Amino acid sequence: MHHPVLRYDHRDTGRSSAVLDEQPYGLTDLAADAIAVLDAFAVPRAHLVGMSMGGLLVQLLLLDHPDRVASAVLFGTGPLPGADGPEPPGPDPALLRLWAELDDPRDPAGELAWRVEHWRLLNGGGVPFDPAEFRALERRVMAHSNSSRAVTAHARLETDGLLRGAELARVTVPTLVVEAPEDPAFPPPNAELLAAAIGSAELVRIPGLGHALPAAVLELLATAILSRTAARRTGL
Repeated sequence: MHHPVLRYDHRDTGRSSAVLDEQPYGLTDLAADAIAVLDAFAVPRAHLVGMSMGGLLVQLLLLDHPDRVASAVLFGTGPLPGADGPEPPGPDPALLRLWAELDDPRDPAGELAWRVEHWRLLNGGGVPFDPAEFRALERRVMAHSNSSRAVTAHARLETDGLLRGAELARVTVPTLVVEAPEDPAFPPPNAELLAAAIGSAELVRIPGLGHALPAAVLELLATAILSRTAARRTGL
């Protein structure tokens, strides 16, 4: 074992409370939640790994709590709004069309089928897609949360406080940005623009990586993450 790992369910996911409709919150609140988790486990500094929305949260933590971050790995994400450079490209139109169906009514079997199709699009075409692998994953997710309902809360979050991309240039925490060349949600050159916005970040490319984590890419991704954390064995 290289590092002990803390994982947790964000608000309105898994076994955490469903509170958005009664207590609206935003992405900045989810970033604060990560610090609360570290505090609860008495962890002074941690290696942070953020994918997709998690990558945006880690960027906020790099800006607001650099003393709590031993290193950062970002992938499947783009720079916070307002970063210098070209405007990053948005998601693939096919993915946007599927997201428009996110809260359509579906029975449990239909929801499972929808999620597998979602993963198929997110996977991209770089590595073969195995529906059985992601069907099993989503069955575990449903069992963990004891629900087959569509998870829509994070698509409705407040986004105030994110226009901070220009501040990324002052980040000095060791940061690795992993480029996913087949990512339809944050397609190239999102990773390149993110690394450039941070300036001090290292950029590596994992061939075939999309916006899903099939078994075929896990070893390469783990190697990339451990290459960053091995030199700084502080915190998690």
